[in-house]
Amino acid sequence: MARLNLSTPMAKVIRREDGSFTVNRRSDAITAEEPLEIRMGGQTITTTMRTPGHDLELAHGFLHSEGLIRSAADVENARYCAGATGPDGQNTYNLLDVQQQLFVKAPTLDNLRLTTTNSACGVCGSTSIETIMSKRHRPITPIKLSPELVLELPQRLRENQKQFKRTGGIHAAAVFESDGTHIVTREDIGRHNAADKVIGHLMLNDSLDTPGRILVMSSRASFELVQKAIMAGFSALIAVSAASSLAVEMAEEAGLTLIAFARDDRFNLYAGELDM
Repeated sequence: MARLNLSTPMAKVIRREDGSFTVNRRSDAITAEEPLEIRMGGQTITTTMRTPGHDLELAHGFLHSEGLIRSAADVENARYCAGATGPDGQNTYNLLDVQQQLFVKAPTLDNLRLTTTNSACGVCGSTSIETIMSKRHRPITPIKLSPELVLELPQRLRENQKQFKRTGGIHAAAVFESDGTHIVTREDIGRHNAADKVIGHLMLNDSLDTPGRILVMSSRASFELVQKAIMAGFSALIAVSAASSLAVEMAEEAGLTLIAFARDDRFNLYAGELDM
C-alpha cells in the first residue's frame, strides 16, 4: 500500500535580492497544500485545504471544535478511503472517513458546514457567539499570566516550527502548561488546521481536560481560533498578530484570556488579567 507522502515539495525559483536576479538551481522548499475531505459516517462534513500530516489529529480536533464529538471515545475508527485515488492509481490520502460510536448523535443539516474551507478561513456555519456557547462543555479555568511568560511563549513556538524554517510559509500552533512547559506543536498551511491538530493530539492522548493550558498561534487571533480555544477549554490564547473584534467579544464572554501582537517586547491584552 502506498504511504502518505509527507515530504516538502520543491520548486525552481528565480530570486531577486540586492538589485539582481539569481536562479536557485537546488530548488526552493515550499509548503505543501492539498485538500482533505472529512466524512462522518459516510457523510461529508467539510473539505479543508491543509498540509498533509497528522490528519487524524486534524479530524478529531475539527469535529470537537464543531461540537460533533466530545472525546476520542466518541470515535469508533477513522480511516482513509481506499477509493480516493490519483492519476497513478495510488491512494491520495485526501479523504478521511470517521465512524462515530453508536451512542454519538449523527450530524444533521443544522450542524454541518457543507462548504470548502481554504487555508485562511475555518469558520463557516457557526454564525453567532450564542451558537458556540451552546455547544461548549469544557469550563475555562481563569489564569493570570506574567508578562515575561507571554513574551517568551511565541519565541518558543518559533523554535519548534521546523517546517517554517524550511519554507517560511506555514502556520503553527503550540500548547503550553501555565508554567511554560511545552506540550505539543503542530504546523499547517491553515492556522485553523494547526489549532485542530494540537487539539486532536491532546484528545487522542486523553489529556484535553487538563485545566489552565495556553494555546499559542503564529497567526492573528480570529473568531474561529477563539472558538476552538473555548471549545477545548484553554485558559488563554496568545497570537503574534492582530485580534478581530468578534474574537475579542467572544473571549470576554467566555472568560478566555486573549493576547495579540505578542512579538518582540510588546503585546496587547484584550481579555482577561495579567499577573503584574
